[in-house]
Amino acid sequence: MSRKTDGDGTTDGTADRATARTAMARTTATGSRIRPALRPLVLAAALAATAFTFTAPPTALAAPAPGSDQVTLTIRHLDRAGAATSAYTTHVTGFSGPGAGVEERPHDDSGTVTLRLPKGRYLLDSTLGTEDGASGTDWIVQPRLDLDRDTTVTVDARTTAPVDVRPPEGGARPRHTLSYVEVGHDGVTRSANVISASGGLRVAHLGPAAEPGSVTASIDSYWSGAAADYGLGYRFTSDRALTGLVRHPAAADLATLKVRAADRDGAGGTGVAAFLPAEGTSAGLTTPLARTGTATFRVTPERGRWALLYSTPGAPGVMPNRYEAHVAARAGTTTTRTFDNAVLGPALDPLPGTGPAGVRDGDRLSLDLPLLADGEGHAPSEPSFRSATTTLHRDGVLTGTHRGAPGRASFTLADADRARYRLTATALHGTGTRAGRVSASWTFDSAATTGPAALPLSVVRFTPGLALDGTAPAGTDLRVPVTVQGPAAGPGTRALRVTVSTDGGATWTPAPVTGGAVTVRNPAPGGTVSFRAALTDTEGNTLDQTLGNAYRTR
Repeated sequence: MSRKTDGDGTTDGTADRATARTAMARTTATGSRIRPALRPLVLAAALAATAFTFTAPPTALAAPAPGSDQVTLTIRHLDRAGAATSAYTTHVTGFSGPGAGVEERPHDDSGTVTLRLPKGRYLLDSTLGTEDGASGTDWIVQPRLDLDRDTTVTVDARTTAPVDVRPPEGGARPRHTLSYVEVGHDGVTRSANVISASGGLRVAHLGPAAEPGSVTASIDSYWSGAAADYGLGYRFTSDRALTGLVRHPAAADLATLKVRAADRDGAGGTGVAAFLPAEGTSAGLTTPLARTGTATFRVTPERGRWALLYSTPGAPGVMPNRYEAHVAARAGTTTTRTFDNAVLGPALDPLPGTGPAGVRDGDRLSLDLPLLADGEGHAPSEPSFRSATTTLHRDGVLTGTHRGAPGRASFTLADADRARYRLTATALHGTGTRAGRVSASWTFDSAATTGPAALPLSVVRFTPGLALDGTAPAGTDLRVPVTVQGPAAGPGTRALRVTVSTDGGATWTPAPVTGGAVTVRNPAPGGTVSFRAALTDTEGNTLDQTLGNAYRTR
């Protein structure tokens, strides 16, 4: 049993999703935004120990200050036989009052520890086990510990009840189980969790009930079977921590989620697929996934939306591309997401917390848009490209050029008056017969603002059904769905014109959009299909978009 906490207050493999996303919103040397990282990829290292706990610390920790407002807290630790034990890890974290901002990790080999603390409300959690961890782990949480006088708390492993959560596949083997508690009080949130990879996890609530609805508790149990990997997650909001949990869902109670790995560049190799709940804290589970392969996960709808993650194979000197998608889980249904396939093109990032694609803030105009999103619109963390340029024109005059990351640039404007702007982002990707070009050019009116204001940027998505090598059958008619994203979506479209090229852009043929799609006659084997879209929204803002060599034929 060990505790692993990073210096920034996160724990290996179990960092809170919002914290992880914020931490990863950094800028690389090329200026590209790093999209959400695959948190579960560090899980193997994190699970080297039998179990570990993590209590999220206050923003600024403070040592207890001496004074008359202090009281004595005595904590007794008893094992499953009722004997005093030294095999424990206990955390006491302050919510409010003079104790706000205090965190203590007391320990004494006698099993009884005494400390002086300022008066106030605290969260206490304690993990108990044996020296070899063979008998499992007990986790006891007191979400409401009011210290207004000298107090003795007994943490007794005999009060715990088993966490018995298992999938319907009899031969599946347990991987790890995470128990998590988040408590809110007086506008402050504190949390703690324990993760067990050895089985035998037991949990219990301790002490009085907290305020109604102030305690959120979850259990996420991960299993691997011959048919699928399983994520069995349950989340509860009440006034107490959990005391045991028994859930044995049937196959019909679960949703099936599939991750497919494309290989449009023909490079082969094995990447990593992962899944975990999209909300809250969870450890997740990873599995190797060869390109053109499929990973199957079965999950509980009770846990809400789930995040599917995929990382392409790495190579010396090349960062793997990381993708993430959030999907709804409905019992008895199958949802499949394909990552890293054609057609590459601009997309509006749908992940929670993602800002507008373009922003005007005072005299600054910025673009942050996945210009090389994959065929399903997933934003890559490290888009592969040969060159990328973004330019800005004001009333027809070039005012700035940025070279670097595709779809990411910022410009300082000298004139605050309202004017007509043209913002153009271009990227070249791939090599040889797999080379392509993506370009998007927007026009809109803009003037200086007193704060951040979204720019009216729309994109057009082309989403043909392609094989996992990014190709379509030669000499056949292919229906290609066409979707508008952004302000011009739905009733926001005034005009949309699509043209298609099957000779590398030498000539273009109109392709009427009928029923939300165009029909393309695919060229001979080894050919390519390119798309152009000319879009005008109801406010007069325009988009000219070109996807050169969008897909190949076989």
